[in-house]
Amino acid sequence: MLKTQAKAIPRLTAVSRRSLYTSVLDSDINITKNGKVNVSVGPGGRSSRTGYTATVFGASGFLGRYLVSKLARHGTTTIAPYRDDLKKRFLKVAGDLGVVNFVEIDARNLQSIQDSVAHSDIVVNCIGVDYNTKNFSMADINIGLTERIAQATKDAGVPRFIHVSSYNADPKSDSVFYATKGVGEEVVRNIIPDATIVRPSQMFGREDNLLNYLGPKIKMWTPNRNQKQIYPVHVLDVARALEKIAYDDSTTGQLYELYGPEKLSYLDIRSMIHGITENYAQAGPFSYNFYDYDLPLPIAKLIAQAQQLVWWKLANPDQMQRHVIDQHIDPTAKTFADLGLHDQTKLADVLFTYVKQWRHPLIAQKGGPSHKKLDELRTIQHFTD
Repeated sequence: MLKTQAKAIPRLTAVSRRSLYTSVLDSDINITKNGKVNVSVGPGGRSSRTGYTATVFGASGFLGRYLVSKLARHGTTTIAPYRDDLKKRFLKVAGDLGVVNFVEIDARNLQSIQDSVAHSDIVVNCIGVDYNTKNFSMADINIGLTERIAQATKDAGVPRFIHVSSYNADPKSDSVFYATKGVGEEVVRNIIPDATIVRPSQMFGREDNLLNYLGPKIKMWTPNRNQKQIYPVHVLDVARALEKIAYDDSTTGQLYELYGPEKLSYLDIRSMIHGITENYAQAGPFSYNFYDYDLPLPIAKLIAQAQQLVWWKLANPDQMQRHVIDQHIDPTAKTFADLGLHDQTKLADVLFTYVKQWRHPLIAQKGGPSHKKLDELRTIQHFTD
């Protein structure tokens, strides 16, 4: 028998360990709640396989695309139900060849939903709308479609179901969106009692509905002069939490509220954005500067209702109603800390990256904000309370 002298392997640094081994699983052999054995292969990188199959409804949406990326990058076979060919193509490169797969669905076609979850170990429902369309109302999606997805998941015997709801979800809310999300949670609990429900706060990131709503406008007319209080959270933090929940069976039946580390008003956020963009207009002796105006709620709803006559998305009456409802945290819900996740991203730390395109070319020549300016942005809420 030949014997060889093995060379000493140098200790890997933290950076090199991360680059070589990025597995999200604690073991190579994992048993799901229904007894299925999943065997992972590889060190955890793009060409590895976790053995799991996950279906992500709403995969091409703001949150869903980041969750698909996190699941597929470790080799989890990911099913992405879709309606529009043009809106799902970019997901294909999120994983290795054969990892990201697509199933065409229709919200009213139960068979297509059943086909999407037939072979899955994990189902995540990220679908939700905060406005009505000519084809679907908020109730149709947030309640009706949620019920069909949950029922199909139960009938297929899928061991894990994660439902993404919304902060302030309450069947008794004055907002249609919050009310339908609250009813949707009750529907899920009735069908799958051990489902995991996640209520993310309003999320920020690229192509979000927060910064892109508040940022480009120099002036805004809102029911309460943008005094709505929220805990904005980075979309990547929420996607990381969902990934951790998906592989952790101890999270079954739990309610999670995922919110950011600081409380800000819409006006605070707009002030922070304007501190970077410095947008203003000047016409002779007249200037058009940053300012927010108070508009009575009935008038704001009336104007928003008139805007529904056009075929593209504009402000809607329920959006105006949500402007006067601050974010409330459920003290019984679990948070990032219960998942072992800490140091969530603060808005000021990444704000320049997301709003720099709105700067005037002459302002943009000055480059990014200084450390002193960043410190001012981080504490601006103390001056606007």
